[in-house]
This record gives sequence, structure tokens and C-alpha cells, in this order.
Amino acid sequence: MFLLFEEAGKFLAARVLSQAETSSQVELDSGKRVKVKAANVLLTFEKPAPAQLLAAARDVCAGIELEMAWEFAPDAEFGFADLAREYFSDKATLEQQVGALICLFEAPHYFRRAGKGRFRKASADVLALALAAIEKKRAIQALIDEWVTELGAGRCPDAVREQLYKILFKPDKNAPEYKAVVEASRATHLAPLDLLQRAGAIDSPYQFHWSRFLFENFPKGTGFPLLQAPPIRDELPVAGVRAFSIDDSATTEIDDALSVIGLGSGQVTVGIHIAAPGLAVEPGDPVDQLGRARLSTVYMPGYKVTMLPDEVVQMYTLQEGRDCPSVSLYVTFNEETLAVEHSETRLERVPIVANLRHDQLDLIVTEQWLALPHAASAIDDSALLPELRVQLSFLHRLARQLKSQREIVRGKPESFSRPDYNFRLLGKAADVPDGSEEVQITVRQRGAPLDLMVAEAMILANSTWGDWMAELGVPGIYRSQASMAPGVKVRMGTRALPHAGLGVKSYAWSTSPLRRYTDLVNQWQIIACARHGHTAALVAPFKPKAAELFSIISAFDAAYSAYGSYQGAMERFWTLRYLEQEGIDGLDAAVIKENLVRAESLPLVLMVLGAQDLPRGARVRVKLGRIDPIALEVTGTVIERIDTPGPDNAQEDEDEDEDEVVAGPIAIAVDLDETPDTGAPGGDNQGQ
Repeated sequence: MFLLFEEAGKFLAARVLSQAETSSQVELDSGKRVKVKAANVLLTFEKPAPAQLLAAARDVCAGIELEMAWEFAPDAEFGFADLAREYFSDKATLEQQVGALICLFEAPHYFRRAGKGRFRKASADVLALALAAIEKKRAIQALIDEWVTELGAGRCPDAVREQLYKILFKPDKNAPEYKAVVEASRATHLAPLDLLQRAGAIDSPYQFHWSRFLFENFPKGTGFPLLQAPPIRDELPVAGVRAFSIDDSATTEIDDALSVIGLGSGQVTVGIHIAAPGLAVEPGDPVDQLGRARLSTVYMPGYKVTMLPDEVVQMYTLQEGRDCPSVSLYVTFNEETLAVEHSETRLERVPIVANLRHDQLDLIVTEQWLALPHAASAIDDSALLPELRVQLSFLHRLARQLKSQREIVRGKPESFSRPDYNFRLLGKAADVPDGSEEVQITVRQRGAPLDLMVAEAMILANSTWGDWMAELGVPGIYRSQASMAPGVKVRMGTRALPHAGLGVKSYAWSTSPLRRYTDLVNQWQIIACARHGHTAALVAPFKPKAAELFSIISAFDAAYSAYGSYQGAMERFWTLRYLEQEGIDGLDAAVIKENLVRAESLPLVLMVLGAQDLPRGARVRVKLGRIDPIALEVTGTVIERIDTPGPDNAQEDEDEDEDEVVAGPIAIAVDLDETPDTGAPGGDNQGQ
């Protein structure tokens, strides 16, 4: 005797070995013996053999027309044998009954299960919806198959092209476009990105990177809604100073300016004047919402995406020729010893007499030029106001003193041996580059006099205001670093903790309110301190332990990291473009570790073959290979060592980021471009 039974959604037939009241011991055709519960038995029969029955039933099932079976099926609950008798004849064979069972089981859109071997037919409305869904699925699969064929032939369907960045970086794995790329990738044995490149989905490497950045960070575009910047209505006194800013020529968001008064009197007061949008913009208003959505200006060679609209920036920027509202920190120094005597913060209007551009003045304002402020100049310094040479000389002397004091706290001197690089794009036809421009890369050594003056002034302001807010119990957004040990990163929080890397007791970004949202938040808090003193904590926009501050920090960290990564990726892109443009096939480099080297004359870190046994700092000549501007890769091979081997050629460069990043190939749904926390994206000359 044989049994037909159901197990794990399958119909099996087997020979009975023994039988009890609630179960049977059976043997399958494979020889395997199993125990079958009586509740799972659908039929008992003597012949044919199990394998023959199931094979014949499958043939019967294939010939059943589902629409006709559904018409013949009773409206009430029925068994599979009932349907077989309705569909075939009242003397339906065993094979026909089992065929009907399999058919019913495999057509859930026509029939739903109602118990062991029993079913109910779906209503006409439900069936119509189910059949429509099946047809839709079939049509989608046909479309996927068509797209797979096109991709395999080197053509990119429009639908796939439109979803390119979503497919690669934020895929919906149920979307037909994604499925088509995956199936075509398997069929052609090509990585998805290589497949799409070959199919012409990517117009240009530059547009690929730019469009990806917009997709991930500005899905609605970089435009601003129309709005009017609120005016500053405070009656502010006009400061008795002549202030000047120092930025590069591309800077439109001029947040900071400096002034010097009292030279020759024994007491010199340095004014650090910061643009004051916080005097007009209030938390929650339209301008604030824009700033909080973007959180920072995004810098890249040849272009930037500002945090605030230009019409808002121009309302508050420290433009020369105007008396500009400012939050000013005045620090008075002993002129001889440069010791700090006192400081105070004022809300005022500051006359801006000059917007200096360091890229135009670095060759003029040298250490030699500053060392003799009253001597006749051997070079044309007419770009400077006459009185500024003496002021700049004092500021440079002060900056070196402030730097040395911080280095004492740090426990070691700052050591920045690597240069900064400036990128300039020539022949740009549109506002946004298209990647075809000629690129110029020039060197600007870190710690140039003008750079040092501004950096130390901003560190002084950010640390002084950070300490002041903490003393008054007013919360702010701080940057801190517990130690300079390897792997200890700079973190953001609401507590005034030491910044070991800078050598200051606390550090609160406050000097770029037009470019960084954290600085605008801190400016609101500083304004409350300036107006209300010891009661500021009661009236400041953000109270102690405010959850909103933590939300701002979290969002800023994420956005700032993404913006910095993109800036690094674009600088690498233009460096690779420069190699191609200039026909550079080899360069000198220094070993960082293992097979990682840094070019000596370009901002380029790359993996090479042949450096694995060389010590850190060893100088090598590298032969360059294939450049991939989409993956941001360039291959290289060490062809010779160009320095004299010694016991230790490593250059101490401890203040640089230890984690070196080389862009890798781009894969589906994987973000590869990461850069360490460096403190400020390019274009911000305010140091750490």
C-alpha cells in the first residue's frame, strides 16, 4: 500500500512499512524512511507506483486550464477530488485527482487553501486583481530582460541612466532598473560600474562625481528659495578702529577682520571682528532654516556651494568701505612682553578699510618685509594701505608668540612640513566646472605670515570666547581633543574641554558664522553673554543640556564629513587631471608605509608596487601607470630609490593626519571616499 502526503509544501508518495492510529512509517523511492502523521495523509492507493503516479499527475496538471477549472469549481468549500470529478468526469482517475490537487495547490491566485486537501475559489474581484498583478510582474520581467540585453550590448536604457546614482549608491533592490544592472553584470562578468561605463551611462568623470555629490547631499539642487535677509536693527556704536580682512580672492563670505590700535604706547589692543548675522537672524526664521539645512559652505576647486544665499551673505559680510555690524573681541597686550592684560567683547559697527587678498600679497608680506616695518620696501607694496605694514609687523610678532605659547601647552612644537596647494581652473565656460578646464596647481607653504596671523587670531578668539561662555554657564558647541596620541580624534560636544592638538583650554568655533552653522549657533550664545553677562544662561537661545544642541552637532558632523570628503575627492580628481594635462608619467615621492607613498610636488597619495621593504620617509622615483578618473585611482611602480639609505629617514610630521586615504574603485551601494577630520574644509583660512 502507498500513501500520498504533504510535507513542507511538497506532495510525496511512499510505500507503507507500518501503520499506527496516528502515524505511518513509510519508505520513499530514495530509500529514505520517514514518519508521516495521519493528519498529513491525503490519499492511500495500491497502484500505480508512487513515482509513476506523481509523474502522470504532473502531466495532468499541465493540461488543466485554470480559468475553466475556476468556472467549474463550486462556490462553497470543496476537496480536490470534487474538482477532478467536475472538471474531468464523475469517474475521475487517481492520476486526475492528484493532478487536480497539484493544480489547486500551485494556483493560489485562483484558489485558496481551506484545510487538508480542501480549497475555496477566489472571488471574481480578487482574481482580477491577482491576474493584473501577475501580468504586471510578467511585463516588468520582460522589460528587465530587454534592458539586460541592451546593457550587454553596450547601450544604456534611458530608465537605467535616470536611476544611475540610486542604483549605484542607494539602491532599491526591488526596482527593475537595479535588477537589470545586477543581471547584466552577472551575464557579462563586469563590475556594475564598469558595465555602466561601457554602456555610456556616464557622460564624463567630473559630472559623475558632481552628480553623485548632489544626489547624496543636495537631491533638490543647490538653489535657494527667494527670501529677504533681515536687517540688523540694533543701534550699534561705531568702533574707533580701521579694520582689514585677509582672505583669498575667491572669498565672498568675509566673516573676520583685524584691527590694531595703541602701537608705541606700551599697550596694544588687537581687535578681532566677526560678521554678525546673529544680530538679525533668529533661531527658526527662514535664514536660520537654510543654514541649518546646509550646515556649512562646500568648497571644491573652481566652485563652492555656499551655506547661505549671496544676497544674505552680502547683507552681513565685512565689505571694505562700510561700517559693518560685528561681534568684536578686543584683547589688550603689553607691547613689549606680549602678555595679555585684559579682553572684552563688544557689539558694534566696525569700519572696514581693506579686504586684503593673501594670494596677491604672500610674495610681498614676507618675514623679511615684516622684520623691518619702517624700512624702505624693495618691492611694490602699493596694494597695502601705508599704515598696515606696521600693524602687520606687530600681528606677525604676536602670532609667533601665541603659537609658541600654545606649543608649550602642547608639549611639543607644531610641525607642518607639507605645503598647501591652490587649485585654479582656467577656461571655465560655466559657473560649475565640467571637467575639461585647464588646471593650475600652485604651492602655498603652511605658516606663511598672513596665514599665521589670521590663524592665531582666530584660535585666540575661539578659545577666549569658549572659556567665557563656560565661565558664565552658557552652553556652546566645542571642539575638543583629549590627547595627541595616535587615533585620538577631534570631537564635538557641548562641554568646554581641552583641545590638546591646539594647546588651548577650550575651543568653540565662532569666527565663521557665514560659512559654518556651528559658528552661528555659538554667536547667538556669545551675543547673549555680551548683552546679559552673568544672567546670560537664562536668556541665551540654547539653554544648558538643550537636546537641540546635540541634534545640531550630530547633523553638522555628518554634513561636514561628507563635504570634506567631496572636497578631497575633487582635489584628487583635478590632480589626476593635471597629470594627464601635463603628460606626467613619473614623479618623486616619499614612502608613508608599506606600498603607500606621497608625491613631493603634488597633493597626491597613491599605492605603488615595490615600496613594501622601504622605511618611512624613503624617497623614491615612481613610474605612473593607468589613471582612472572615476575611481580616482592611479597605479604606480617604484623604479629607483633616490635618497641615501640611512638608519631612519622618516620625517616627523606629527601634526598631520595619520590615516592616509587613497580612493578605491566604486562599487554598488558602497561609499568609498572618506577623509579624516581636518578641522576646516579648504577655503577657510581660519586654521584648526
